[in-house]
Amino acid sequence: MKKAAVTALAFNFYGCSRRATKQTNVRPNILICIADDASYPHMGAYGCSWVKTPGFDRVAKEGILFTHAYTPNAKCAPSRACILTGRNSWQLEAAANHWCYFPKKFKTYPEVLAERGYHVGYTAKGWAPGVAGEIDGKKRQLTGIRFDEEKTTPPTKYISPIDYAANFTDFLEAKPKDRPFCFWYGSREPHRRYEYGSGIKKGGKKIKDVDRVYPFWPDNETVRTDMLDYAYEIEYFDLHIQRMLSDLEKRGELDNTLIVVTADNGMPFPRIKGQEYEYSNHLPLSIMWKNGIKNPGRVVDDFVSFIDFAPTFLEVAGIDEKKSGMQPIEGKSLTDIFYSEKAGIVDAERDHVLIGKERHDVGRPHDWGYPIRGIVKGDYLYIRNFEPSRWPAGNPETGYLNCDGSPTKTQCIRSRENPDTYKYWQWSLGKRGDEELYNIKNDPDCIHNLAGKPKFNELKNNLKGQLFKALKAQGDPRMFGKGYIFDEYPYADKAHRNFYERYMNGEPIKAGWVNKSDFDQVIH
Repeated sequence: MKKAAVTALAFNFYGCSRRATKQTNVRPNILICIADDASYPHMGAYGCSWVKTPGFDRVAKEGILFTHAYTPNAKCAPSRACILTGRNSWQLEAAANHWCYFPKKFKTYPEVLAERGYHVGYTAKGWAPGVAGEIDGKKRQLTGIRFDEEKTTPPTKYISPIDYAANFTDFLEAKPKDRPFCFWYGSREPHRRYEYGSGIKKGGKKIKDVDRVYPFWPDNETVRTDMLDYAYEIEYFDLHIQRMLSDLEKRGELDNTLIVVTADNGMPFPRIKGQEYEYSNHLPLSIMWKNGIKNPGRVVDDFVSFIDFAPTFLEVAGIDEKKSGMQPIEGKSLTDIFYSEKAGIVDAERDHVLIGKERHDVGRPHDWGYPIRGIVKGDYLYIRNFEPSRWPAGNPETGYLNCDGSPTKTQCIRSRENPDTYKYWQWSLGKRGDEELYNIKNDPDCIHNLAGKPKFNELKNNLKGQLFKALKAQGDPRMFGKGYIFDEYPYADKAHRNFYERYMNGEPIKAGWVNKSDFDQVIH
C-alpha cells in the first residue's frame, strides 16, 4: 500500500452517537459485496445446484437469507445510485440513467460515514459507469477511496485481474486504529464478456448440470454453455467473499461487521439485464451481523428494496439521516428485521416494491430511453411501458444495444428466421404493449401477460393506482408530464452521444459490448 494512499485516509472525525446497536456500544463495520449482474436465485443457499457459493451461503446461514429483495432499476449505474442514496432512480434526476453525470445534490452514505470517522474505501467497480464529478474542486469519492493495486492471474482472459480480497486486506491494514470501516466490494463478475466454455473446461461443469433453461431462450448446448460460464464467474465472485470472511475472522472483526451480499441487477442475458421483469430486478441477498442480528439462520420473505440499505447503514452507525446532509431517504431501515427473531414475514407492511427505468444504453434515435414503471406486490408484477412504440432492447439496426452481446443473444436473434422459434426473438427483443401483468408465483418467467384479460382488470387497476399514487408522492417527473427530461440528460461518455444518428450516417463507431451477429439491418 502506497504511503500517499494511507495519508489520504486521515479523515476528520465528527462527533456522532456511539450507540449503534441494541447489543453493543461499538459502531459496527460495514461490508457490502456486489456481484455485477447476477439474478435470484443463482446462489447455493436458494437451492441452486449448478452454482456453488459457500461464501454467500455462510452469510445466509449465520445471518438472514432474503427471498424478496429487489433493485428499483435493473442496470449497473442507476441500481448502484439507489444503494448509495436510499432513493428510487426516478428521484435521482440524471442518475436515473446509465452513463450519467452524478448530480452534486445527492450525497451518498459512504461520503457521510467518511465525515463521521469511518475508514471508507472500495475495490474494482464502485458507482459506474458515469462521471462522479467534483464538489469545491475536489473529486467526489462516492464509494470511498479506491484500493485496486493488488493484482492476480485470473482463471480466464475476461475475468478481472484485480485481486479483490487482497485489496480488502490492504484497506484493513491502512485503517486507523479504533475506527470502524465501510468497504464496498464491487466485483466485475459475472459481467460479460465470458471465455466461452470456461464453466465446463475450468469449472468442471457439465451441460446437464443446468436444471432449467428459461423458456424465453432456446434450450440447446450453446445456451447451456453460456449459462455455465455465467455460473463459473459467480463462483469467482464468491471465492473472494470467502477470503474476506476469513480475513475478518483472523482479525477478530467478523462479529461486529455488518455484511451484505447481493448483486446490482439480473444476469446479462436477453430479457433480463436492463429490463424490468422478475429475473431482472429480483436479486440474491444475504446479510450477516453476529453482534446485531437475532436468531441467525432465518429465511425472511418480506419485500425489501435496495433503497433500504442506506438508511440501515446510517442507523447502525448512529447517524440521524435527517442530519446527514443527504437528500430525504425513501427507503426504510432493515433493523426491524435484524432485531426480530421471526422468520417468514416479519413486517406485514413490507408487501411490495416499486421498480422502473429510464435511459440505459445507446441505440435509439435522439438518445431516447425506454421508460417503465412497475410494482411487485404479493404474487403479481404490474408494468407500465410509457413508450411502447420504441424498441425495449434498443433498435435492431444498431445491435439491440441494451442487451449485452452473448451466444444466447445470438441464438435469440437467429430464431426470428423460423416461424417455430420466432417467439424467442419476440420475448427478448421485440416490441411490447403498454401494460403487462404477470403472476410471478405461477409464472416467474413473465411469459403469460394477463393485462388484457377482463377478469384481471380490477387487480390490474388496483396495482396501477397504488403505483401511480406512490410515484406522485415521490415526485416522479413522469407523473407530472415531464418524463422527457430523462431523455435530455446528456451521456457522460461523449463518445456515446447521438450514437444512433452517427451510426446511421456511416460513422465508424461501434459499442464494445455487442457481437457482430447482434447487428440486424431488418426492422420488424
